[in-house]
Amino acid sequence: MSGLNAIAGIGADQRRGGYSRHVFDDAERHLREWFVEQAQNRGLAVETDANTNIWAWWGQPGPGAVVTGSHLDSVPGGGAFDGPLGVVSALEAVELLRERGFQPRTPLAVVVFAEEEGGRFGVPCLGSRLMTGTIHPDHARNLRDPDGGTLAEAMRSFGADPARIGRDETALVRIGTFVELHVEQGKGLIDLDRPVAVADSILGHGRWRFRFSGQGNHAGATLIDDRNDPMLPAAQLVLAARRTAAATPDGRATVGRLVPTPGGTNVIASTVDVHLDARAPSGARSMVDDIAGRAREFAAQEGCQVEVVEESFGDTVHFDPALRDRLRGVLDDVPVLPTGAGHDAGVLAAEKPTAMLFVRNPTGISHAPEEHATAEDCEEGSHALARVLADLAG
Repeated sequence: MSGLNAIAGIGADQRRGGYSRHVFDDAERHLREWFVEQAQNRGLAVETDANTNIWAWWGQPGPGAVVTGSHLDSVPGGGAFDGPLGVVSALEAVELLRERGFQPRTPLAVVVFAEEEGGRFGVPCLGSRLMTGTIHPDHARNLRDPDGGTLAEAMRSFGADPARIGRDETALVRIGTFVELHVEQGKGLIDLDRPVAVADSILGHGRWRFRFSGQGNHAGATLIDDRNDPMLPAAQLVLAARRTAAATPDGRATVGRLVPTPGGTNVIASTVDVHLDARAPSGARSMVDDIAGRAREFAAQEGCQVEVVEESFGDTVHFDPALRDRLRGVLDDVPVLPTGAGHDAGVLAAEKPTAMLFVRNPTGISHAPEEHATAEDCEEGSHALARVLADLAG
């Protein structure tokens, strides 16, 4: 797709591979500028809301709009398609409709949500969570990135006012339906040998931080029996999370980030932060409760303490069945698939009729450089999205 090719050099991560594009960093700012330019080239009127989500309007903004879009940020070292494919496809769908002479009877908008991945401040879908009020503004303002900077400080540097963030009734009233296109994060469409599907549900999921505290000391001068090393219970937690998830029906538990302090090779850590992602169709919290109980046992065995903080959580989301079936009818009964990945569409589903389209990923890999979608399948996706938008806004 030409749009993806145009942004292919922005945020390329030379160390990890793939892309690292995080809210308000240079790469994400360049992507925002690119989106604004592309939207304006298509005759769309662009505005940025108080939560730094970007809206591009076809028609006068107003109640009952048909909205599509996704996000432009990534996880550290992520793929090229997660997020940007939905944005690029939305712009291409608008272009296809304009070429056909289509005129929407209701307002139509393309939105770019901020910090969907939580790659900088740790909370996923931050832009949509703020807009819907599912995260408190004070909590959001005090979120910190890995360098210790707060979201409030980053917003001021970006030119936004952190005092204005929070539930946005104006934006919510404007949304009539929301449809998000996304590269599939799994193998469902590979197994079905189909290019496009409609989403059925999103697995319940959340993020937790386990902070193990012990006694920092010299790696060479401290005898093994004299240590209170928080790295040991942290390591045991990683294994316990895997075992607990394996014993939970369709459960998933992942430690993707582990941060020792002070972090020296020849230093026994004083604290170790273990960041856990846990997902299950039901009972994700009870799964984490079991993991937390084991963590306390591990900490006590090493003479350490552990603090557990829930950073974000969302129950299993079932997308609007009437909207889902309507999309299937428009798209000639494409398959219906669940997903284990979270999305802004899942946050909005509690407020508005919401749906998702998936485009086949021939590798089945996501959140990694190997994530992919063929040009032909991307074109199928943008044409499918155009048909859906025409039906909903026509």
